Amino acid sequence: MKLLDIGILAKKSGVPASTLRYYEEVGLIRSVGRHGLRRQFEPQALVQLALISLGKTAGFSLEDMKGMFGKDGAPDLPRAALHLRADKLDMQIRQLTTLRNALRHVAECRAESHMDCPKFRRLLRVSSRATTERSKEARGGL
Repeated sequence: MKLLDIGILAKKSGVPASTLRYYEEVGLIRSVGRHGLRRQFEPQALVQLALISLGKTAGFSLEDMKGMFGKDGAPDLPRAALHLRADKLDMQIRQLTTLRNALRHVAECRAESHMDCPKFRRLLRVSSRATTERSKEARGGL
């Protein structure tokens, strides 16, 4: 098996070497040796990095992703967590679709002032409630 030097892994994966070192430090990937001062990785690190990228795009934290690899570094994806995240994405998609539609309506609304548009006023109320709820969640539900 041909090992990948950290520079080659960075080039093939598109992940900077500094990020690779950080991922190794937090336990997401593992080097298997060194060639001089340069870390060496098994080719499966490319798969791990692709999964990490996908996980980040899906909204998983790096801490969440630690549990998605077995001790040998092979993917061990928790199906329940994936279902939960997919459900959250579905909710975000619905919310963003509603927001997009409202913004398009307001942009095309024939009302003289946006404040005269009932849909715009409803959008402001919904936005205000959402901000309040996010603020409560950030404070731990207080």
